[in-house]
Amino acid sequence: MTSLQNTATDDYRPLIPEEQVATVLELRRVLSGGAPQKEAQTVPFLGLKLTVPPTVMTPCPVSPILGGAVFAEVREGDRVLDMGTGSGSLALTAASKGADVLAVDINPDAVAAVLANAERNGVADRVEARVSDVFSTVEGTFDLIVLNPPFQWFAARDIADSATTDAGYATLTRFFRQARGHLAENGRMLIFFSTMGDVAYLRKLIDDSGLRHEIVFSTTNPVADVPVEFTCHRLS
Repeated sequence: MTSLQNTATDDYRPLIPEEQVATVLELRRVLSGGAPQKEAQTVPFLGLKLTVPPTVMTPCPVSPILGGAVFAEVREGDRVLDMGTGSGSLALTAASKGADVLAVDINPDAVAAVLANAERNGVADRVEARVSDVFSTVEGTFDLIVLNPPFQWFAARDIADSATTDAGYATLTRFFRQARGHLAENGRMLIFFSTMGDVAYLRKLIDDSGLRHEIVFSTTNPVADVPVEFTCHRLS
């Protein structure tokens, strides 16, 4: 998941039923109860080898499915923006298929990890990485924009926690308000989300965008013994 800025907004109210809100709250409680990661981890990802520092989220078990969707979507020569890049797994996947990629994240540790991982996997000439609060340092248009956002809407405890939660969905809302201006003609977006968050709010943002929408894949996996649906949305 991404590490994006969390700026609370008074405008957001959950659109999912109260019982689903309760489930999300319980999942957050359970998942935040483990011991924090203290050392960097090296993990495989679709033929890549990623080193992930403790302040950056490690790709989750369903992340390779999203990586496969990115690999299938990207075309050689595409200009790709990986928003909230984290460890750079999706940026490097796009670069491995011949795309030129800008990877951005609000977490400086993530940006450093992307650059190191790009060098390690032989795609450094195709990957640029920089710190950005959503589109604050992004210029120009892109053939493909990829977003794996924080699923939950609570205030983050620290920069690492901002990989999973976005207070009041301020970042997600800002992304949708600005993204269309960064899409090239015939540009596409891939957005990952799950029922660990407010899917109804995401759908509202998609509907309000006026973009064509289709679901690329949907899969259900258990998280802390709770069935969670993960979905990749394609917008064009």
